[in-house]
Amino acid sequence: MSNLSSSVASCESHSELVKKLTKAYYRDDQQEKFMDLQAEVDSLLQKLQNLKSQRLESCDHEE
Repeated sequence: MSNLSSSVASCESHSELVKKLTKAYYRDDQQEKFMDLQAEVDSLLQKLQNLKSQRLESCDHEE
């Protein structure tokens, strides 16, 4: 489970770095679209990690 936590933390820090870097390279309207897409990606990644965690927990209970 610690791998999952570190993976989430790594993705969050990566997301923050991407946000900082894109500020310098995109116009405001492009940056807003990018940020919306980034938020959607982050949300989907979190859902995927939650599903993975649930699957691992259900497999543990079956054993």
